[in-house]
Amino acid sequence: MKKIDILAIGVHPDDIELACSGTLLRHIAQGKTVGLLDLTMGELGTRGSGPLRLKEAATAAQMMGATFRKNLQMSDGFFRYSQSNILKIVQVIRACQPEIILANSLTDRHPDHGRAAKLVADACFYSGLVKVPTTGKDGQVQERWRPKALYHYIQDRNLVPDFVVDISDYVDRKQELILAFRSQFFNPDDASKDLQTPISGEDFLKFLRAKARTFGRDAGFEYAEGFNVDRTIGVRDLFGLV
Repeated sequence: MKKIDILAIGVHPDDIELACSGTLLRHIAQGKTVGLLDLTMGELGTRGSGPLRLKEAATAAQMMGATFRKNLQMSDGFFRYSQSNILKIVQVIRACQPEIILANSLTDRHPDHGRAAKLVADACFYSGLVKVPTTGKDGQVQERWRPKALYHYIQDRNLVPDFVVDISDYVDRKQELILAFRSQFFNPDDASKDLQTPISGEDFLKFLRAKARTFGRDAGFEYAEGFNVDRTIGVRDLFGLV
């Protein structure tokens, strides 16, 4: 696992694609390197299964152009805020040394999202402490590393963003990444007898597109993704703001 620019973390295998994949595509196009980390296999989802979602996640990562995708296989729905789970995330952070981390929404309809946001935020802090030892796959003690920034992508709840990222040129490719999770989302050719869920209908994909339009409107973008920050944002140049 080599150094990357951005590490996107999601508690479920499709969280990243749904909420921040347009932003990741934009930065990959700019030459930035991106890694993906899923905390669980999403095995409690009504449709599909954990192993199937792992395969779908691998397909989506390849389509995106991510440097790697890793799954920590914590317990979906019942993962704990614990030292062991924090250290699992710390090991990944120290292994790939990202400058920026994107993580789950600070609060959301699904209880996993907010808990994962706290878990990742604290892992970012502890990763920078020299007296929190971890070892890599090679058995060597890892160097401490703290990312420069942690941003929380907005998910189901309509939170007010602290900033938005223009994804106008990438919204169609974002939908392709979402549809890589064939077990979870609308597919007109799917004759599945699985139970329908709030995210499996065609209306959900339309909702996502409309939401991206809403995020973009105030900033003058056609489509955007929204993010929150649990700290004050600083800028050095007013001309970089739009």
